[in-house]
Amino acid sequence: MSTPLSLRARVAEHLRSLGERHLLRSPRAPAGIDLSSNDYLGLADHPLVKARAVETLERDGCGSTGSRLLRGHREIFAVAESTFAGFKGTERALYFSSGYLANLSVLTAFAERGDVILLDRLCHASLRDGARLATARRAVFRHNDADSLARALKSTGGHGQAFVVTESLFSMDGDVPPLSEYATICREAGAALIVDEAHAVGTYGERGSGLIEATGIDDDVLVSINTAGKALGVAGAFVAGPHWAIEYLVQRARPFVFSTAPPPALAAALCASIALVSGEPDRRERLRDRSVRLRRMIADAGISIALGDSQIVPIVLGDTERTLGIAAKLQAEGFDVRAVRPPTVPLNTARLRVSVNVHLSDAQMERFVARLAAAVKDLPECHMVSS
Repeated sequence: MSTPLSLRARVAEHLRSLGERHLLRSPRAPAGIDLSSNDYLGLADHPLVKARAVETLERDGCGSTGSRLLRGHREIFAVAESTFAGFKGTERALYFSSGYLANLSVLTAFAERGDVILLDRLCHASLRDGARLATARRAVFRHNDADSLARALKSTGGHGQAFVVTESLFSMDGDVPPLSEYATICREAGAALIVDEAHAVGTYGERGSGLIEATGIDDDVLVSINTAGKALGVAGAFVAGPHWAIEYLVQRARPFVFSTAPPPALAAALCASIALVSGEPDRRERLRDRSVRLRRMIADAGISIALGDSQIVPIVLGDTERTLGIAAKLQAEGFDVRAVRPPTVPLNTARLRVSVNVHLSDAQMERFVARLAAAVKDLPECHMVSS
């Protein structure tokens, strides 16, 4: 009996500590104008996407009933994978039930003992966890710093295969790394470049396939991970790359081999959303216009913010309690904006992570910025800049 009681006391202490530091979290249903979701292109509720899902649900049922290598495979999975590979410009793609599992799969399958994984310091938790689970050594380089990456590669000693891992659009800062420089460094060092395109797929590039396409480094990337639950509006993730790499994941990626396949209806919905992204570039153009405009409006209101064109707009306030207070005021005004706190972001960088989507109107953005400026003004130690 002593062990369970001790465990309960330990957990209670951890929860108490989180509460004291304003770090306790709880799920909260959407309410108000969407400024927090990743449905950047507004496809999650698109009639065609929903219709394809319903058609397949009626035909194939709710669940896939097993893993893809047992009875869980359906032809629609192969169709979705082929569709995405064509969209991405790669030989092949493999569909996973989540981006987290896709990232774990890539890093644990390819990196072996004696290899080294080098990650940007601000990479997503799923990439860090994948590196921890892999048998390879791991190291970090400074955020978006090509010189730091080059030095880190040299310091590995040239033993084993090196894997360089980055996001193409960082989820909490909305910034973009020097991908072309990374590609050159990796090519010269014989390192394999892995790019998580979670927040860029659907929103960048002439086809909308992401920043790999936009920067023209397709031939320099081993594989990309492309979340399907953000701009694509559905769920799951595609790993895209050469045939041999994807075949290896089918054989060796434990989260793929030992997980029940996603519902077939999701794969059908994704075929529709990919077609919409490809065929309606005006969605991306409107998203870029909304993103640039909102950043400028926030800056004009005297609030410190980095300019740019990405749809992820972080308003860094620093203090967790103040950030929660501002978020609560905005939520009370009808805006669904959320506070992001450590450990999701580094200490003293609590922020409002504002996500732009194509449905935002000028009037909504103007009212949001006015309420934001008023809430920020009420806080005596917020970060302001002169107008």
